Amino acid sequence: MSLPIHWNAEAIWEAVVPLVPDFSIEILPSIDSTNTELMRRARAGRCDPVLLVAEEQTAGRGRLGRPWQSGEAGGAGMPESHAAGPASLMMSLGLPLAPISWSGLSLAVGVSVADSLQPQVPAPGSAMPLLGLKWPNDLWLEGDRKCGGILVETASFVAPPAGMSAADAHALRYVVVGIGLNVLPRPGDGMTTPPACLQDIDARWTAPEALAAIVAPLVSTLQHFARTGFAPFQQRFAERDLLRWRSVHMSDGQSGIAAGVNDDGTLLVNTASGEQSVTSGDVSVRPAGQPLPASPES
Repeated sequence: MSLPIHWNAEAIWEAVVPLVPDFSIEILPSIDSTNTELMRRARAGRCDPVLLVAEEQTAGRGRLGRPWQSGEAGGAGMPESHAAGPASLMMSLGLPLAPISWSGLSLAVGVSVADSLQPQVPAPGSAMPLLGLKWPNDLWLEGDRKCGGILVETASFVAPPAGMSAADAHALRYVVVGIGLNVLPRPGDGMTTPPACLQDIDARWTAPEALAAIVAPLVSTLQHFARTGFAPFQQRFAERDLLRWRSVHMSDGQSGIAAGVNDDGTLLVNTASGEQSVTSGDVSVRPAGQPLPASPES
């Protein structure tokens, strides 16, 4: 019999409630998808600020409707010390939000999560792998191994609170930020991108500790983003941008060299026909073993 998982929900709630007074936390043993559940609630008129954590997901979703499979807790072959917690962190944060612009939100979320899990960006040449960001919504470790993903969804049917201005009420939506992270090692069978995990950065990481590190800074990030948009996060994203100066292939068939993002989170790609701005779609990169283009001189 597996031991109960201690999620430290009270401590997380105490850290968040000064920012969001009506905040609540729910821990579920199993659900189809935390994002799907919060969107169901939003359609039914339930748009309360809530953190929903699942110990198991049976139909997790990634970007463009792709399935996201969680690892099993204490999977076969895992050391005994791994057996008490889930191999993955699966959470969704739901929050009413009225930002000045929605552009770049998933990138700001990625910056917040990466900074919480790896506060110091490793120096070039360091033995510590960089927890980097692959535009627009993946967390990778150097070497093109996927550690996690972010799925942001919004619902427009939110009743504005009393006293909110007409302009803010018009922009108000219920945003659901889903985050899935590999915490323990997992096999990569059938995956197009080899998996990485948080324990590749620090063997002490567990799913509950990762949750405690992520949530309060993420709430603060969302509130900051609502006031300012993506621009203040641009430099921090650049420090973890794993596409910059890489040869990339876009979903429209074009190829080029990724040149970072602008102040609204748009991906810039230098192609044979000039610089292209990419606001949506898939971007793939060459395998890590292939030579990378040289960075332009500053």
